[in-house]
Amino acid sequence: TDQNQVCDCDPQTSHVFKSKLPDIPISNHLPLHAYCFQKLSQFSDRPCLIVGPAAKTYTYSETHLISRKIAAGLSNLGIRKGDVVMILLQNSAEFVFSFLAASMIGAVATTANPFYTAAEIFKQFTVSKTKLIITQAMYVDKLRNHDDGAKLGEDFKVVTVDDPPENCLHFSVLSEANESDAPEVDIQPDDAVAMPFSSGTTGLPKGVVLTHKSLTTSVAQQVDGENPNLY
Repeated sequence: TDQNQVCDCDPQTSHVFKSKLPDIPISNHLPLHAYCFQKLSQFSDRPCLIVGPAAKTYTYSETHLISRKIAAGLSNLGIRKGDVVMILLQNSAEFVFSFLAASMIGAVATTANPFYTAAEIFKQFTVSKTKLIITQAMYVDKLRNHDDGAKLGEDFKVVTVDDPPENCLHFSVLSEANESDAPEVDIQPDDAVAMPFSSGTTGLPKGVVLTHKSLTTSVAQQVDGENPNLY
């Protein structure tokens, strides 16, 4: 069968489908964290992060400061631009702070499901070349009892947001650091900022590298301009 006859199209013709909404300027030259906080001075006291179970609200100013402190803390622990930090947490304020903090020092956040098995966690750990894990104490046993060979406290550091088990650090090591210790890092639009892993529906999960440019663009198309989906 002639495919051109079936689809009634000319393979040499290009078709461009454009949105009915006007084009919007996208600040894809900014690092993700800089894009998120670029209007901080105007909205510093507005709610930025609401933690339902704890009935706690963080303003933009508070969120920015805490993230800066954690960025400094990560740097003090030896995390550098391009290093990977695994966030092994349920939804929480610490998840957000840690993600933004990694962005601030040019590190890469890889997010893992805390309900993964030890084997699943260390598959992602190995592929992503994780150097530090931020998690809760209840998940630390998975980080000790595995067949990967990497030793907690020796080959990688673990920080817990609650009381730390043996050989782990408390989150305050990060959150109480001096924000002025956060290094100034040259971050380019095409530098990686996140490495989530696919669901593995048809095979093993695979790391997906997301850049600062790709994430700022993704956010901008939702919140900038005349977007009817934004209320």
